Amino acid sequence: MDRTNFIKLKSKDLGFDYCGIAKAVQLEEDARRLEQWLKKDMHGSMHYMENYFDLRIDPSKLVPGAKSVITLLLNYFPDQQQNEDVPKIAKYAYGKDYHEVIKEKLNALITLIKENIGDINGRGFVDSAPVLERTWALKSGLGWIGKNGNLINKHQGSFFFIATLITDLELNYDNAYVKDYCGSCTRCIDSCPTDAILPNKVIDGSKCISYFTIELKEMLIPENMQNKFDGWMFGCDTCQDVCPWNRFSKPTKEISFNPIPEILDFTKNDWEELSEESFKKIFAHSPLKRSKWKGIKRNLQFINNY
Repeated sequence: MDRTNFIKLKSKDLGFDYCGIAKAVQLEEDARRLEQWLKKDMHGSMHYMENYFDLRIDPSKLVPGAKSVITLLLNYFPDQQQNEDVPKIAKYAYGKDYHEVIKEKLNALITLIKENIGDINGRGFVDSAPVLERTWALKSGLGWIGKNGNLINKHQGSFFFIATLITDLELNYDNAYVKDYCGSCTRCIDSCPTDAILPNKVIDGSKCISYFTIELKEMLIPENMQNKFDGWMFGCDTCQDVCPWNRFSKPTKEISFNPIPEILDFTKNDWEELSEESFKKIFAHSPLKRSKWKGIKRNLQFINNY
């Protein structure tokens, strides 16, 4: 078995749903887009987006001698949904923190490659380093970028985590995805509660509900966003929920992403009465810990008051 097929086979064994490989090159077009996006302050208070610009567009800055960028998709679509009339949580946050789950899988894949192919240089990334993972997914043939900025896979929609493994190993490369199957559909644009989705697949991050409920650390939320959260307490799935391609979504096989019982069982009153001590205990390994108890309480107060 050649090493490219070995990597793809082992990624499946580790639970990843899709694996694509692209040649490590500088992302010149993305560099221009990112520069314009930052100049327009669409990152809001997410100032970390301004850092490490060179690293974002050049994989060899992250892994010296980089030759290949391996992109892996892991489905997180849940088999159960929250009850209606409760504060809403984005589906990616139903279970265990994906950073913990995917980093373990990436480390296992790197170990397997070193044991079977050789002592290669490689680093795995999952949403925690300056990597333009959706671009690499497109270049690896795993899907196209939708109007809502998400990667859409023709077979299973967009409820995927994207992980990246950059290595100095030369591999066989997949063809980039050139078709865009969004067509004239504008459901995501029309349904966005805060008008954060702009033409030409541009997302104004400073208007996104996920930004306000997770990234924004101030205790006050701007007046122009009042009455627009549509009940979302942590993140937002509106643009994905209305996407026709997500009718093909299938429940994840990753048991770590099974919903924490409280996510499904809590009532609105349970969330309002949740103590900081209980929050830390229940959600110790959940993405919700990123907002912290104070952030959740702030978001609850906001969606309750408007």
